[in-house]
Amino acid sequence: MTLEEERKYDVPPSFALPELTVEQVRPVARAAVTLTATYFDTASLRLARAGASLRHRVGDPLPWTVKLPTAAPGVRQEISLPGADPNSPPEALTWLVAALTRGSPLTPVAVLRTRRQRVDLCDAAGSRLAEVADDTVEVLSGTAVRHTFREIEVERLGGPPELLSAVEEQLLAAGARAGGFTPKHVRALGAAAAYPPDLLPPAATLPPTARAADVVIAAVRGAVARIVAHDPLVRLDEPLPDGDTAVHQMRVGVRRLRSDLRTCKPLVDQRWARPLRAELAWLGGLLGAARDAEVLRDRLRATAAADPAGPTDGGDLAALDTVLAARREQARTALLAAMRTRRYLALLERLTAATRRIPLSPAAAAPAAQALPGLVARPWRRLVQGTKDVPGAAALKRSAPDVDWHRVRIHVKRARYAAEAAATAGDRRIGRLAKSLAGLQDALGEHTDAALAAATWLELAESHPHLAATLGRLATHERTLATHARTTYPRRWRKTARKGAFLSLRE
Repeated sequence: MTLEEERKYDVPPSFALPELTVEQVRPVARAAVTLTATYFDTASLRLARAGASLRHRVGDPLPWTVKLPTAAPGVRQEISLPGADPNSPPEALTWLVAALTRGSPLTPVAVLRTRRQRVDLCDAAGSRLAEVADDTVEVLSGTAVRHTFREIEVERLGGPPELLSAVEEQLLAAGARAGGFTPKHVRALGAAAAYPPDLLPPAATLPPTARAADVVIAAVRGAVARIVAHDPLVRLDEPLPDGDTAVHQMRVGVRRLRSDLRTCKPLVDQRWARPLRAELAWLGGLLGAARDAEVLRDRLRATAAADPAGPTDGGDLAALDTVLAARREQARTALLAAMRTRRYLALLERLTAATRRIPLSPAAAAPAAQALPGLVARPWRRLVQGTKDVPGAAALKRSAPDVDWHRVRIHVKRARYAAEAAATAGDRRIGRLAKSLAGLQDALGEHTDAALAAATWLELAESHPHLAATLGRLATHERTLATHARTTYPRRWRKTARKGAFLSLRE
């Protein structure tokens, strides 16, 4: 997968491309080429409306390409594959866009023939920094040309971001007009491709007059957007730019949505919410197994590097990593198999529909400022007072078993998600509480990860006795980390408890 960063400009047929003189950059003209591309989409253009595409382009070494939108304007993820049949997209690519198509058939929707005059912008060593493509595009209907248009594309390759701005300045001075980020095939398809996507995004901000319903809708849309955006990245199994993993982020989306539906129980029709939460639990379990395997591999490297007893034997580390890699692959195989089922596609359909319409109760019509503190107060009270199986946060003893610490963390997480959802309505006290709960959850998460790793190392020591000495050292160090988390917890909890004191006063 690569990231494609480009800018587009509309130009008239008479436009003359300027020389593009940029300091320390040498323009190199290339021979003109003619490119014929066929775009595939659903009958309702689900891909085009979502900012994605699936095409076959004649003459490319890898003729099949999927482009997926990102949060950054003008930047898309690009994945290309071989394929012998120009009429049948590779199965791997059709699944990459499944979160958007939801299994609907893909058929040709547009054929474009482009005459491209390219100018490469190179440094002194000849390395390409950017590409300027002067494209005359013919939209075909059979062999007939339905209409034509011309545009300039500037794509950044190895050059700095400011190079695009320098080129843009010269293009605009020559008469070009900034064309936004509309892909060629979307222009060719016309108004139908410009309709809103099926997946509606959350509002950036909510007004002070927001209803409780607005907060529910924003929370659901945000979680669904996270799930859908990371679906193809889970399939690709590539790390995210910040070092995180797609499995983790998709799992967060699933967990947050389940938690939000639980928190907003009085506001949402439970005949709709209960079965949806059950399906999310199914998906969350698969993601959780894959995520736990990822965490263990990371813990192995981190714990070995920080072992106070000295460097861990490299051969032992390699052997352990092989064992954990096999566990991860097994969990990932199960996850990917599930993500190719009708059950999963049906879940995607329900999630997408939820961004457009949620069956709400009459209570959701109340002002958010009036309804939401009470909704946050419920998970907060469970956290403070505890339940039948979970001690209250203040009563959590340093000597309590690992399972109690893990269960308290779950209560912290639920209270945090509730506070974060409610904070979108602008309540500063709830916002401060959400931030403090996030820090507390991270600290308890470190305890959970350390405890899980220690138990895993001891379990592996039984089945791999030749590695028992190394695994014993690793387990001891993890228990030391868990003990440290337990020692610092009371101070962290007192700080958070002060932030939530106003909720404890509510009945």
